[in-house]
Amino acid sequence: MEEINALRGADAPEVVLDLQHGHVADVVEHLNEQEPDQAADVLAGLPYDRAVELLDQPEFDDAADVVSSMPIDRAAKLLSGMSADRATDLLSEIDEPQRSRLIARLDHETRSAVSRLARYPEGSAGAIMTTEVVSVPANWTVAATLDYIRQVEKSRETIYTICLLHPETGALLQTATLRRLITTDPAAPVLTAARHSRPITVTPTTDQEETARLFSKYDLLAVPVVDERHHVVGIVTVDDIIDAIFQETTEDVQKFGGMEALDEPYMEISFLRMMKKRAGWLSALFIGEMLTATAMQHFETELEKAIVLTLFIPLIMSSGGNSGSQATSLIIRALALGEIRLRDWWRVALRELPSGLSLGLVLGTLGFARITAWQMLGLHDYGQFWFLVALTVGAGLVGIVTFGSMTGSMLPFVLKRLGFDPASASAPFVATLVDVTGLVIYFSIASVILHGTLL
Repeated sequence: MEEINALRGADAPEVVLDLQHGHVADVVEHLNEQEPDQAADVLAGLPYDRAVELLDQPEFDDAADVVSSMPIDRAAKLLSGMSADRATDLLSEIDEPQRSRLIARLDHETRSAVSRLARYPEGSAGAIMTTEVVSVPANWTVAATLDYIRQVEKSRETIYTICLLHPETGALLQTATLRRLITTDPAAPVLTAARHSRPITVTPTTDQEETARLFSKYDLLAVPVVDERHHVVGIVTVDDIIDAIFQETTEDVQKFGGMEALDEPYMEISFLRMMKKRAGWLSALFIGEMLTATAMQHFETELEKAIVLTLFIPLIMSSGGNSGSQATSLIIRALALGEIRLRDWWRVALRELPSGLSLGLVLGTLGFARITAWQMLGLHDYGQFWFLVALTVGAGLVGIVTFGSMTGSMLPFVLKRLGFDPASASAPFVATLVDVTGLVIYFSIASVILHGTLL
């Protein structure tokens, strides 16, 4: 335990006690504050089961680097004791040739499970499932099943969902919960403790967002993953889904900001990779904003004749962008939660059209009232035709907010139909798109209302 004692000096005995018996979340938080080689020394001084338990936590940020810092035999032994899905995740973060050397030293069962899990695409149920499933023949008794659970519980990620298999074919027939088992007559067949409905399952290629939707809809703790023959190949647990949802939400939030999603923690990603993630979208948005200058050049004559119109350009552009961003955020979230489908685009359009018009009327009225109040109170003189200017701004806001709402609500559907992530319809992207078209709408309305007066 010398390595642990060196971490905190005089406080070492308390630290050792906390590391061995403290809450796992607190210990992981402590290890995250250490350098990988220091954390590796700490784990080397802990009992094997405790070290495995700590490495099994997704919140252990530098677990892959810590494993790489260990003697290879010790690292392979710890990986073999971990859940197969977590071991697969750690190995995927370790560079070659270290990864291959570690895989070669894993026990046969773990090596086979890791190899199988690594084949599934990222973001699928297969990529987040564990192969450590409690499954028994459906002709067993409740007592025999409970005895089996006692024997294998330390090697299984979850024991709360038990898969009941056909005695001959091995296909999944039903699932039973641990709660039902312990409240059922021990001498009764295990099928009497099973759910009455058909078991909820997913395939290895089912998207993790769809899997999360099933957890929410049916209030599940775990869902079996089955192949084409209905054989159980793994199980997705609720903590796996929570981790996946957290990751998906993080990526979506970053995309909402108008950038590529980070694949590493903010403080760990390199400067060059950060620039690559941010510069591409920022440049694309900048080029898009150049079209705003082009649009203003097109209406240069109108601007020279009616300079007063330029005072309200920021107001017009921001209102359209804000309404579009609102609509985009609502639709992206609704799509993610399964509240609406791709085929519902026309229903959304029929809903957003009156919403956009109503919101536009609210802002248009405020804009008209503001110009009128400033003119009447003598705070600013908008000229002889101030009433028409106020009407232009009000009508422009109605048109631009309506257009922004429609564009923001339809863009996620377009992207999803083309096979892109709807979250790519970020607020900056929508705002840039609406900025350009908003100017065209604004000056087109101005040319109609102010024709023969200022224009």
